Amino acid sequence: MSRNDVKGSCLCGAVRYAVEDRFEYAMNCHCSQCRRATGAAYKSFAGIAADRLRIEHGADVTMIHGNPDAEHDVHCGTCGSLLYSIVRGGAYAHVTMGTMVDTPAIRPSMHIFVGSKAPWHDITDALPRYDTLPPG
Repeated sequence: MSRNDVKGSCLCGAVRYAVEDRFEYAMNCHCSQCRRATGAAYKSFAGIAADRLRIEHGADVTMIHGNPDAEHDVHCGTCGSLLYSIVRGGAYAHVTMGTMVDTPAIRPSMHIFVGSKAPWHDITDALPRYDTLPPG
């Protein structure tokens, strides 16, 4: 582990990870899949190249939801915490910011999939909002 790593873990501590604090982007996703996966109004995540994330303990108890050879979510198989999602053809990890034990340098810069956000949730900050993905 380098001193530029952020550590994280699931709720029960069975799975622990380290990720370089060199995230490329961070967002709050309001899509229905992220809401169901987290049980919350939205999922705050930080994106980084997948090879910059390491499971340091408990890889044998992780549970994959989705295609392990393509895009999928990685949960703790003991407590069920969603730790990260593998996306963009397997090249990137979207690390759930709520599982980070250390404070990353990055902060969410926008809300995405606001067009399908939970009707009972009001966004109260001034971050940019996109109905789907941002342009570009």
